[in-house]
Amino acid sequence: MNLGRNTLYNLAGGIIPLVGALITVPIYVKLIGPARYGVLAIAWLLLGYFGLFDLGLGRATSFRIASLKTASPAERADTFWAAVVINLLMGLVGAAVLWAAAGYFFSYVFKVQAALRPEMIAAVPLLAATVPVATLSGVLTGALQGREKFLGINIVSVVWTLLFQILPLGVAWWLGPNIVQILCAALAARLLALAVLAELCRREFTRGHPIRWVSREAPQLLKYGGWVTVASLMGPLLVIVDRFAIGAMLGAEAVAVYTIPYQPAKQIQILPAALTGALFPRISAASPAARQRYAKEATLTIASLVSLPVVGALFLADPALKLWIGDNLGGKAAPVAKLLLVGFWLNALAMIPYTNLQASGRPDLVTKVQLFEIPIYFLVLYLGLTQFGVAGAAGAWLFRCAIDYLLLSWMCNRGFPGLGVLAVNLSLITVAAIVSARWSHASLAWWIWGAALASMMLLTAWRTLPDNAKNAIGSIFGRLRQAQL
Repeated sequence: MNLGRNTLYNLAGGIIPLVGALITVPIYVKLIGPARYGVLAIAWLLLGYFGLFDLGLGRATSFRIASLKTASPAERADTFWAAVVINLLMGLVGAAVLWAAAGYFFSYVFKVQAALRPEMIAAVPLLAATVPVATLSGVLTGALQGREKFLGINIVSVVWTLLFQILPLGVAWWLGPNIVQILCAALAARLLALAVLAELCRREFTRGHPIRWVSREAPQLLKYGGWVTVASLMGPLLVIVDRFAIGAMLGAEAVAVYTIPYQPAKQIQILPAALTGALFPRISAASPAARQRYAKEATLTIASLVSLPVVGALFLADPALKLWIGDNLGGKAAPVAKLLLVGFWLNALAMIPYTNLQASGRPDLVTKVQLFEIPIYFLVLYLGLTQFGVAGAAGAWLFRCAIDYLLLSWMCNRGFPGLGVLAVNLSLITVAAIVSARWSHASLAWWIWGAALASMMLLTAWRTLPDNAKNAIGSIFGRLRQAQL
């Protein structure tokens, strides 16, 4: 199966929803207001975090099925059914836990206008109902990834994400900005996606293989999934705690100031996620030497292709955010966006050793790194919020991403592949961040510096891009030219 083609499928599956988000976010803010948008942002975070109740079975199922590449269809079906049964039970447990946790947080901790609190509390049962749907979707997706069915996965992902963005917005416009009604529409979108994934899995795994519980499959899944579960607990905690802390310490509107630039900055991960997603089943079945080769080429590819967009985004953050969401909110969000962009660049690089460790059967090392990071990050986040407000939270995120990359890369490689290339890229990105903060886009210096840094970054990227990636890019442009003829 073609690694480049699978990466392109994953890439398209990430870019198309981004376009939808760029269109819908300002409409959401205008239609329901910054405070309600901040509440919804916390609701989405809760749903993402409580997906950890899949016990790591999404990734474990992908790993197990990829390793059963030459096994019989019946063996793969046994693995699939074991994962589904365990996952469904744990999804129900997760729903109960979320109900209790979200009820307490929204009732007593989250700072919000008094008029919004009853809506938030009434929406908690809907959030809980979404948990088993989300966890089951993760296992179905993991099973299809193990068979490298990336085209089908990404078609479902794109359609579901667009529905997830559009249906709640339509309900808000039609029935009014009520959080309960908006979440009902979001749950409907998730159920539709789950139904399609279930049909794809039926065709791939269960057709002709009825439900059968094979006890030997559960320990194999849970042994791998146990460490992934702890990582799934720690990882999202490290990712989402910033917005919960902002909501508790600064209020709902501050969450919007942080979340609005966070979402587009996060899209730096689209290419790394596409590449590592395609690599995971390939690495799972590869030899140690091949794994190291894949990892080094992937690191250089990501550094070469992601650094230039980051430089461009640093320069465009201020004018783009003001144009997108208005001068007031955009002006507050721009400094936050720049810190987040550098953090996500580092996070993109960390995705390579993260994937390599899990695909090599060592998810325990990923978990140990995250456990080490938690107290350090929490302390830095608290100090950042108390001293610098929302920008301090973004600075803490950047710090955490740097520590994450350094530790994961050392655990995986006992070194830092492509360190010289990464140092050059980081230097250019740092200069871009300083220059874009010093001058506005109305200044001639802004344009000169921007052009010079973009040129240097482009030259560096082309010189360091692996030959395989150059050939794949050349093939894509060749096909595009042929399509135009």
